[in-house]
Amino acid sequence: MSATPNKQNLIVAGLSLFALAMIVAAYFSPIWWVSLTAPNYPKDAFPDGIRIHFHFDGVHNGCRAAAKGSRQATEILEKDIDHSVERYNPITDGKADVNKGAQGLDCVHEMNTINHYVGMFPIASGAPVEKPLAKFFFGFFAVMLLAFAVPKKKPRLAILAAGFTGVAAWMLVHQYGMGHLEAHVAQYVKETGTFFKEPDKIAVWGDNVRNITHVVVAGLIAAMLVVIAGVARIKQFTLLLALVPALLPAFFVITYASWLWFFGHNLHPWGAFTVKPFMPTVFGEGKVAQFSTYSYPYWGYGLLVLAMLALLLAILIRRKQVREGLAE
Repeated sequence: MSATPNKQNLIVAGLSLFALAMIVAAYFSPIWWVSLTAPNYPKDAFPDGIRIHFHFDGVHNGCRAAAKGSRQATEILEKDIDHSVERYNPITDGKADVNKGAQGLDCVHEMNTINHYVGMFPIASGAPVEKPLAKFFFGFFAVMLLAFAVPKKKPRLAILAAGFTGVAAWMLVHQYGMGHLEAHVAQYVKETGTFFKEPDKIAVWGDNVRNITHVVVAGLIAAMLVVIAGVARIKQFTLLLALVPALLPAFFVITYASWLWFFGHNLHPWGAFTVKPFMPTVFGEGKVAQFSTYSYPYWGYGLLVLAMLALLLAILIRRKQVREGLAE
């Protein structure tokens, strides 16, 4: 016997709220990790190599402390290090002695140092618009899922209107009223300039980040209006309220792979070593010069997959309800 409409509504609501909890948790979690290993970085001092974690709002240090009592780690820890780009060459030097070994090592900076020697852009130059605006997109998705959980059109539209108004106001006040957009552009220019010594070109990049952010902010507000109009006029449009957030795992991989392509195909002559343009490893293991590269999803990506599976099931149930006239 099939479930009653009320039971189906409860199942859809439960699945939607579960997915929302997973997506919110994923925003604060590491989604993907990348590591570089080489003879320069002995395993007992650098257990995971030079490792970084990708979050939706930025890239974070992924190095963990070396094993206590490690001879090489102890030697590294005893050294007084200047880890500036000018002094340390991770490709030609012998044993790595940067920033006191893996314990306390800023692996984001260290990977930037490594990338610098093959002419790669610094990590901060990647996704400069997506990262600071990610929280607003997640707010957008959260409102959509709360509305999808409701079977009736009028309360669904009320949730969309109120929720989108709140997210839009938050975004505008945060980016413009509180000056976070200008602060982000200034920080982007500063971080990019740490390794890329062309201030005029970097200033243009900063202007591009600012202008594209204006477009994306306007586009997100326009998308909110389209969603409200679509739900008000088209029954099947309601399914998109869950389908779009369900595709977050695909959105992340597409964006991640696109930026890797950008980094690997926009090398600059200031690199100490010349390598041909290449596609960095998106998933699995690869090799660049003497470095072995590893790129894999992390537990935050698993949360997104759980959310996707829950939402796909909820969509199937709601689609059946809409066809049978049991949901608006």
